[in-house]
Amino acid sequence: MTEHAERACQLFVQGRNCAQAVFASFCDVTGLDQETALLLSSSFGGGMGRMREVCGACSSMFMVAGLLYGYSSQDDNEEKSAHYRRIQELAAQFKAEHGTIICRELLSGLKVSSEPVAELRTEAYYKARPCIRFVKTAAEILDGYLAENRPTRR
Repeated sequence: MTEHAERACQLFVQGRNCAQAVFASFCDVTGLDQETALLLSSSFGGGMGRMREVCGACSSMFMVAGLLYGYSSQDDNEEKSAHYRRIQELAAQFKAEHGTIICRELLSGLKVSSEPVAELRTEAYYKARPCIRFVKTAAEILDGYLAENRPTRR
């Protein structure tokens, strides 16, 4: 397990949501302080505010990639396209491992709610949820990408 994956898993079992766990584990790379990283990624847990859409671990993987490789020019279509390819590549790697990047599909077979009420993090919660695997995968994919591609930002 990579150092970032280990840290992401620790953050998750300490009660952070999936997005926070991945995003905050890369503070050493992004240059963000942990509090800012936790706040910024807090909305993406549970597949974006528990709506069970794109997995929060994936969303954070994409946010880290945006900070390190993203674009800001509205006029550079080549740069935009390169970044979109990058995000699709990261998503494809996650999908190859887990079959989807959609939270509700990742949690199929479990009784999950889209209600905005956060679930208590109990031993039973962690025992039933496969989310730590998704957190680990996202961090490892991102570490692999970082090892092969020098960041263009930061």
